[in-house]
Amino acid sequence: MAKQVFILVGTRKGAFILESDASRRSWEVRGPFCETWPTNHVVGDPRTGTIYAGGGNEWFGPAVWKSTDFGTTWTHSSQGLAYEGGDAPVKSVWSLAAGPDGSLYAGVEPAGLFRSTDGGESWTHVEGLREHPTRPEWNPGGAGLILHSLVLDPADRNKIWVGISAAGVFATEDGGKSWETRNRGTRADYMPEGQNYPEFGQCVHCLVMAPGGGARLYQQNHCGMYRSDDGGRKWESIEEGLPSSFGFPAAAHPRDPDGLYLIPLNGDIKGRFMPEGKTAVWRTRDAGQSWQARREGLPQDGAYFNVLRQAMATDTMEPAGVYFGTNAGGLYASTDEGDTWDCVAPYLPTITSVETLVIER
Repeated sequence: MAKQVFILVGTRKGAFILESDASRRSWEVRGPFCETWPTNHVVGDPRTGTIYAGGGNEWFGPAVWKSTDFGTTWTHSSQGLAYEGGDAPVKSVWSLAAGPDGSLYAGVEPAGLFRSTDGGESWTHVEGLREHPTRPEWNPGGAGLILHSLVLDPADRNKIWVGISAAGVFATEDGGKSWETRNRGTRADYMPEGQNYPEFGQCVHCLVMAPGGGARLYQQNHCGMYRSDDGGRKWESIEEGLPSSFGFPAAAHPRDPDGLYLIPLNGDIKGRFMPEGKTAVWRTRDAGQSWQARREGLPQDGAYFNVLRQAMATDTMEPAGVYFGTNAGGLYASTDEGDTWDCVAPYLPTITSVETLVIER
């Protein structure tokens, strides 16, 4: 058996799968899948090799697609993806995560959380999140009121963190029965003077967990870049040394808890594209104390594109691979931890998510 590496790509026109052997020198591109439905997030379960894709919109409705043969065939289900009691209908699935106990979670719009225990065939609403007392005051971000970041503790199935735009970070330690805000130390620059550090209402853009079994989280926010060493109870700014405090994606190194990648943009009101039109992935190896721009192989002239909140990921190979996709449809890969880059698929539809799957087959 040999290792196979898959890049799982969500786009506005379905899911795509790129496949390579362990060398990661050449990639076979397959797709589009999911009948070209708008696809917000594609993930793989490394234990089974099953691939899941979540998406939909107001026209199609929400659904989670599933492939057990690496994309050859797909089924999909929306059974149970609905709120009760006349609540607003679920428009789409925005995020997916496979739990350590075999369960599957889906974050949706309007913001809420669903759980499946049968591989995505049916879904149950995790009601505790929407029962949080702050819920009546949650406000949508630019993409709507979306639960876009889902972080599951790999060692404790009861611990879950979610990121909601624009309500902030919430966490549970009892499997979703009760939730608490985890936003202390994150700014909300758009709030009135003196109210810039509220309990909730921050526009979190991306939330990821560092490896190693600790309580370290990283967050790219609308208003800064942050690290927490206590499970999000307190956040510390780590944006010094970056060209901007604004960006969308973040990706943790698969083995080093001090390693992180992000892609700052030129700011909220300046166009939301690469600073000066020059592409760079910024890397830290000391938990945000210092940053280095990695540019070799990336466009340095007229790169006026964006990278969306779920469109960057790392793989578990040695050395680690790093991948990101743009809203202009370009997919870029590095097999040396970000030192050098290649465009492996230049003309995909708008890329909404990038994840990886490494298995032996």
